[in-house]
Amino acid sequence: MTKKKLIIFLALTAALSAVFHVLNARAGTLQAAYTAGLMWSPGVAALATQLLTEGTLRGLGWRWGRTRYQLLSLVLPFIVVLTTYAVIWLTGAGGFPNAAFVDELIGQIGLDVSRTQAIVIYILVSGTFGLVTSSLTALGEEIGWRGLLVPELSKATDFTVTALVSGGIWAVWHYPGILFADYRGGGPIWYSMVCFTLMAIGLSVAMAWIRIKSGSVWTATIIHAAHNVFIQTIATPLTADTGPTEYLIGEFGVGLVIAYGVAAFIFWRLRDRLPEPGSAARV
Repeated sequence: MTKKKLIIFLALTAALSAVFHVLNARAGTLQAAYTAGLMWSPGVAALATQLLTEGTLRGLGWRWGRTRYQLLSLVLPFIVVLTTYAVIWLTGAGGFPNAAFVDELIGQIGLDVSRTQAIVIYILVSGTFGLVTSSLTALGEEIGWRGLLVPELSKATDFTVTALVSGGIWAVWHYPGILFADYRGGGPIWYSMVCFTLMAIGLSVAMAWIRIKSGSVWTATIIHAAHNVFIQTIATPLTADTGPTEYLIGEFGVGLVIAYGVAAFIFWRLRDRLPEPGSAARV
């Protein structure tokens, strides 16, 4: 059943995703509506696969699980991003704050505030309301990647293979946006692809571990949403380019490759603490 489910899921994901990849490619840039549809393609595929093969939507990790794992899911990307960008800012490899971006924020806020006050307001709003809205699209991906794919792979193989294969598939799924739209960093496309792939696989090791340990797809959703907000919405826009910056920051820089690589190694070393294969898919 596992092999059949994986084939159906991946086929449906590829078919649904292709529609939105083409739309983004034709636009030449990631459009919000198309990207939302793209991010929900794995989720819809997983829901359809579960109904077709099991006749139920159970088994995708709907339970909340222990709150400590949800907190870990929020703290992990925060620590990774804060550590990575702090090193970049303190070494001068990137500037903080990005004065032009902050001045634009002040104009948008429409209040007489200082740059520091504008930054604080922006971080608070992005870290609360932004996190909620980001979770709505992140959930679409995670129902598929960590709701179905990771538990099914874990039934057939060990944790290392499960984490690496799911991470590799997740990375490749993003390639059309890198190659044919504008989902990339400021460096060469090949550099963006290499960094993104390594970053995604490193992050996937941590996400797979927490997903299996907690039995909850919500952990993966929180990590994914927090990762997107902390990096794409907060840290990267607030960083000024000082020369090498574009090669270091964001999802297409080497900074997060290193940071998530360290996190991946830590979680991989803890693989013997995971429950028996298949237990992540009980609910």
